[in-house]
Amino acid sequence: MSDTNDPGAESTDEVLAAVGPRLRRIRKERDVTLAALSETTGISVSTLSRLESGLRRPSLELLLPIAQAHRVPLDELVGAPPVGDPRVRTEPVERDGRTFYPLTRRPGGLQAYKVLEPRRERQPDPRTHEGYEWLYVLSGRLRLVLGDHDVVLGPGEAAEFDTRVPHWFGSAGGGPVEFLSLFGPQGERMHLRARAGRRSEGEG
Repeated sequence: MSDTNDPGAESTDEVLAAVGPRLRRIRKERDVTLAALSETTGISVSTLSRLESGLRRPSLELLLPIAQAHRVPLDELVGAPPVGDPRVRTEPVERDGRTFYPLTRRPGGLQAYKVLEPRRERQPDPRTHEGYEWLYVLSGRLRLVLGDHDVVLGPGEAAEFDTRVPHWFGSAGGGPVEFLSLFGPQGERMHLRARAGRRSEGEG
């Protein structure tokens, strides 16, 4: 029985009941006889006829060879609902002079952001908090102060670190920097390492 609170909800029985007419329509569109389909799939004509009339309950064992014979995805036979719009539509957030573009919608767990850090002169002010963070520079140069390390990351370079280590980052090189940030509040590791050969802030 359908959920009366959701007019679009369909029970399994309703979905299966619609399979027979759909099988007949697809076969007719391809101008294929039951006999020809039987020969291709190895399913008897009587079974195919009962499937199309709704007298035989469809099963994966029957639907797979029919889908292969018609060269259609299995979900086309069972009328699976279309996939929803996968695009993440969120508003940018301004925080501490940075612009954060959320790339995930799920609360808690791993969070992903595109971050725009404007050109500005700032003195490092390392902080600590629970979690684990991964950074990937898209454009510009990003200065990262992490514990005793002071490095500059360029486009295509990445770094990951435990955020319980005192850290700070900001723009370097006289311009804004755009980067991706993945943050796991429970300390999830992203398993991506910064490339070797970093230059310290004092080099070059």
